[in-house]
Amino acid sequence: MSVTFDKSLETGNELIDQQHKELIDRVNKLLESCYMGTEKRTAIQTLNFLLDYTEFHFKAEEQLQEEAGYPGIEAHKEQHQTFVKAVHELLDMLEEEEGPTDAFVEAVNKNITEWLLNHIQVQDKAVAAYVQSHPSK
Repeated sequence: MSVTFDKSLETGNELIDQQHKELIDRVNKLLESCYMGTEKRTAIQTLNFLLDYTEFHFKAEEQLQEEAGYPGIEAHKEQHQTFVKAVHELLDMLEEEEGPTDAFVEAVNKNITEWLLNHIQVQDKAVAAYVQSHPSK
């Protein structure tokens, strides 16, 4: 399930949108490596990069929320932690297998791709709208 960053995923915040584009690109690369039947090591490296990049991205997003006094910041942080936990679970799943299986790809689509799309379209757009109407204090 390859994803294209389009208007439906734009939040209106240039920094966040650029980071979302990078996240989506990395998720697509992970899925592509799974479909190509690459070795387990490649998928693990891609997941580890995804973890590093989400840490960077989530910190930037949360800082933006703090600066604007976003009232839903704690719930948003919890959602970010849910995503990080899902990526760790995928790493564990991959460690137990010979390589990316159909079940692994299905889990990536559900726990990474679908989560990310929903999070951007609902939660991150709400944050961007709030930040836009409440400049940094």
